[in-house]
Amino acid sequence: MDEKKLPLTSHLKELRDRLIFSFIAIGLGFVLCYALKEILFDILAAPLLEMMPPGGSLIFTSVAEAFFTYMKVALIAGLMLASPFVLYQIWAFVAPGLYRNEKRYVVPFVSLGSLFFAMGILFGYFVAIPFGFKFLLSYATDFIKPMPSMKEYLSFSIKFLLAFGLVFEFPVVLLLLAKIGVIDAKTLARQRKYAILLIFVFAAVMTPPDIISQVLMALPLMGLYELSILLAKLFGKRSAPVASTT
Repeated sequence: MDEKKLPLTSHLKELRDRLIFSFIAIGLGFVLCYALKEILFDILAAPLLEMMPPGGSLIFTSVAEAFFTYMKVALIAGLMLASPFVLYQIWAFVAPGLYRNEKRYVVPFVSLGSLFFAMGILFGYFVAIPFGFKFLLSYATDFIKPMPSMKEYLSFSIKFLLAFGLVFEFPVVLLLLAKIGVIDAKTLARQRKYAILLIFVFAAVMTPPDIISQVLMALPLMGLYELSILLAKLFGKRSAPVASTT
């Protein structure tokens, strides 16, 4: 009985140790990023402040709002900073239970997924957010002044950037499905018109209620869908050759 329980207890101990290491790494990342909290928030707020009218600025409407906003910024940045180490801990825990061919696929897809996620965030930061805010702030008048709060801006911008990071995972997910044989390039090409319709519906749900933001999300998604077709054609699962009966 003890021999049967030993593998489970050792796995649980390893899981506990790797969780502790991950939390320590996140904690260290948080401490480091909190020391740079003003710089990090200024970088995050730069797209909005560039579109604000002269003299415009962010405000906080409660005594503790600025403190908790900086805490959230430091925590998010610390988590991103520690994410490579955390991903390694997850991989080190899971890898012994995978077959060789499964290990061969995991590393490239995780790397590709991380790359596309970063590309989505950068696209959202440098392209989508400036255009979206420029449109939304155009409703300001001499009597209506934009005065966004730190808390509202942080919540909006993080959700917006995460949305773009996730939608840029589209080709990676479809490539994985093509690799295991669930879909193929011909099916994706055949369903293009339905995909475009779903893309615009998805963009309308995920973005603010303005046509500029919706188009800015829909157009990259359409391009990513075409990229998915190409990747599925190049790297998708090959059909087994049909044996000759002669």
